[in-house]
Amino acid sequence: MTKISGIFAASMSVLNPDLSLNIEKTINHAENLIDQGCHGTAIFGSTGQAQLIPISEKIKLLNILSNSKYKDKHLIGTGMNSLNETINFLKISLSLGFKKFLIMPPAYYKYQDKDVINFYSKIVDAVPESEIVLYNFEKLSGYKFSIECVEELVKKFPEQIVGVKDSSYNLFENLKLDNFSVMPGSEAKLLKGLEHGCSGIITATCNATSQLARSVYDDFINNKDQLNNQKLIDVRAAFEKYNLISSLHTFFSKDDEIYKNLLPPLSLLNTSDEKQLMQDLKDLNFKSNSQQAA
Repeated sequence: MTKISGIFAASMSVLNPDLSLNIEKTINHAENLIDQGCHGTAIFGSTGQAQLIPISEKIKLLNILSNSKYKDKHLIGTGMNSLNETINFLKISLSLGFKKFLIMPPAYYKYQDKDVINFYSKIVDAVPESEIVLYNFEKLSGYKFSIECVEELVKKFPEQIVGVKDSSYNLFENLKLDNFSVMPGSEAKLLKGLEHGCSGIITATCNATSQLARSVYDDFINNKDQLNNQKLIDVRAAFEKYNLISSLHTFFSKDDEIYKNLLPPLSLLNTSDEKQLMQDLKDLNFKSNSQQAA
């Protein structure tokens, strides 16, 4: 088991005008992020509209992705409430050679730590080959992992529960476990997290900030002065004034109109917010990766 570490983007899904998944462009987007500095990506996380994309389309993408040279660099999100559908999706993914997964507890329902332990226990018992990164995001699931819950899951399943994406930020400063990846969900927490022993980040805005985030990570690892961390934090702050999926798709649509396609109820930023976002990024002298390469 290799520890998951580094800069991971919660990769965006690219949709056709009819709102079907554009498999080729979704894969190309994710793999371009790796070429631009990410150590890997999370496919079908919340930023990838996972909860809104049909399972059949996810499986079609995984069939193509299984032939990728970057196959081992992708975490596969599930984005499902159903335990049985999650298990079936993991089994299909494993048959295609994927074994690392990002799994959030079900949304909407109210439950406690013991119920979360039972949920993941059912998954591991059914798919013991899986390696699972827990997804701690109370705003989406309604549940926030406690340190005790994570510790119990790792104690029970040390080979299967391998990390946590902490987007609730109650774990990354205090959770200390051997050979276990703790990865905050914001660039604003990258450097602080590394100083506390975290392994990196998994974030939505790394779709845009991959190069900046990688420079901050590398400078920390190489014990160099931090020259880009404040800009990274400021860019993150500009995007997160709004719904991150909306702001990212609005930003990327400036270079390619296909990013304008979003599954309802999601939408692009309104004209006023779009103008403000682009002005804020201009003030930060921040450009898209394609603009930087031009």
